[in-house]
Amino acid sequence: MKFYRLFVLSIVIISSISATAQVSVVSVKMPVLGKNDTIRVAGTNENGEMIPWIPLNEVVIYGYRIFKTPADQIAFNRLKYNVMKVMPYALFAKRRYEQLEREVASTADKKEQKKFVKQCDKEIKDMFNREIKELTITQGQILTKLIDRELGRTTYDIVKETKGGITAFLYQSVARVVGHNLKSTYDPWQDRDIESIIVSSGFYQ
Repeated sequence: MKFYRLFVLSIVIISSISATAQVSVVSVKMPVLGKNDTIRVAGTNENGEMIPWIPLNEVVIYGYRIFKTPADQIAFNRLKYNVMKVMPYALFAKRRYEQLEREVASTADKKEQKKFVKQCDKEIKDMFNREIKELTITQGQILTKLIDRELGRTTYDIVKETKGGITAFLYQSVARVVGHNLKSTYDPWQDRDIESIIVSSGFYQ
C-alpha cells in the first residue's frame, strides 16, 4: 500500500513538471517611451503587447430642462430650495444613526447601549430645537423621505428601533396632526424631481 501511494505521488509530480515545462513564455512588447513619458500608468498584456491605460472618473451629463409653463419652473425651483434646505439634515441623520449602530454593536451591556441611544437622541433634539423646528410642513415631509433614501428605513422604523414601538406610535400620532407621516418612503421614480436635484447638487462629490 505504501509503495502504491509512493507510485501515485511520483506520477503526480512528474505530470506537474511536464505541464510546467510545456508552458511557453511569451515575450511582452513594451511601448516605446518618449522623453516626456514620465507618468506611471497601469497596463494590460494584450497578446504579448503591453497596452497602457488610465482609469477615468465617471462623468454625468445632465440635459437642460425645459418647463412647459412658468408655473412649472417656479414649482421646481421651490422644490429645489426645499430639498437643498433639508438634505444636510438627512445626511447628518445618516451619519449619526450609523455611528449609533456601531456604538451599540460594540457592547453587549444594555446600560451602555441605552446610554448611546440617549446621547444620540439628545443630539437630534438639540438640532431640532436649533434648526429643524423652523422647517415648513413641506420641508418636513421631504426630510422624512430623504431619511428613508439615505438610511433605507423610515423615520418611524428608526424611532421604533431605538425608542420602542409605543414611542414610535406617539411620535407618528403627533406628526400626523401637523401634516407629517414618519412612515413616508422614498421612490426614485415617483420622486424623480427630488432625485435629479440631489444627484446634480454635488452632495456626494
